[in-house]
Amino acid sequence: MIEIQPVRKPINATIEVPGSKSYTNRALLVAAMAHGTSTLTGALFSDDTRYMCNALQKLGVKVDADEKLATFDVHGNGGEIPVSGAELYIGNSGTTSRSLTAYVSLGHGKFVIDGDEPMRHGRPIADLLDALRQIGVSARTQFENGHLPVIIEADGLKGGKTRLDVSKSSQFLTALLLIAPYAKNGMEIEVVGNREMPYIDITRSVMAAFGVQVISEDYKFFRIEGGQQYQPRVYNIEPDASNASYFFAAAALTGGRVTVQHLNLDSAQGDLQFVHILEQMGCQTTVSNTGITLTGPRQLKGIDVDMRTISDTALTLAAIAPFADSKVTIRNIEHTRWQETDRIHAMVTELRKLGVPVVEHQDGLEISPAPITPAAIDTYEDHRMAMAFSLIGLKTNGIQINNPECVNKTFPNYFEVLQELYS
Repeated sequence: MIEIQPVRKPINATIEVPGSKSYTNRALLVAAMAHGTSTLTGALFSDDTRYMCNALQKLGVKVDADEKLATFDVHGNGGEIPVSGAELYIGNSGTTSRSLTAYVSLGHGKFVIDGDEPMRHGRPIADLLDALRQIGVSARTQFENGHLPVIIEADGLKGGKTRLDVSKSSQFLTALLLIAPYAKNGMEIEVVGNREMPYIDITRSVMAAFGVQVISEDYKFFRIEGGQQYQPRVYNIEPDASNASYFFAAAALTGGRVTVQHLNLDSAQGDLQFVHILEQMGCQTTVSNTGITLTGPRQLKGIDVDMRTISDTALTLAAIAPFADSKVTIRNIEHTRWQETDRIHAMVTELRKLGVPVVEHQDGLEISPAPITPAAIDTYEDHRMAMAFSLIGLKTNGIQINNPECVNKTFPNYFEVLQELYS
């Protein structure tokens, strides 16, 4: 448990957040499939990226990691998986589990992918397995419940046409796209379900950086020609926009000013759009060559917002919502019920514990302004719950965060960086 101390005046800080988890894990896998050695700089070292790195090493990929320099040297195998089977453990990492499930289909042998209890019960994978079976992959869950453990009995990947439901997660599509260049016949993917998928833009940008092109028709249909090869290169990972959201929100909450270095609004990371939500609440944003600066108002305004495409920042907004001058409504995030925890219900439960009036909907919530009752916040083994709700402690005494170590998933030194706001 950790208790957050309120700040006594508007903050004024320049912050550096670690590399993007989304970019790091995608680049690790792409580099593993390249023919030659790639160097990833500015990379994230966290639970999620370590699970990916360790799994790749078990699959015969040589990876040299230097956490102090934030670099990975990945010696790619040209799309080959040299081992004839493996049991892979991915903790609570959704990106790792989905991407590896597709990746091992390039191999020859039996591969088992398993993880922590939340992965075994809360995070679905059945739609990805269905899409893989349509292109000839033997893919099933051990207990036929649509969750890990997954068993892939691989014999190379022919590819072809498949149909994929992305309503629960766009990570299913990312997994297929990343391996598609190494399918013998390439891959054609018809997408059903909600097609507003900013994370697919990240996937395509990483693939393009390593020399592979994806043809897309309005996110409804994707075609990747077979026979393409990822080219090894030096690749710089940009800072994580989702993790930057907490520091922008801290400025908004305290009427202060925060600069997050090395970020640019032209990034493919959709969560950078969170600053525009804060602008609607009264904040001001300045973009320079060195980063993005956000200045908070004297009083935050209420807002009604669709957060489907930037749902990882919905928790950040929920945490600062009680301090607005009117109701904050968050819509269209039903898919977050199948993430690290049921995030909608978790937000509602913890806000009510703080004395905040909240209305829960299937796809979102309505939060009314209210004085805060001190409480210990449960984090549900969800890194974003811990980081988002810590913001409330910047304004209110008596806010404690249970299991703060869960931030190791994507931002191990989060609470150390948070301390920089008090300087």
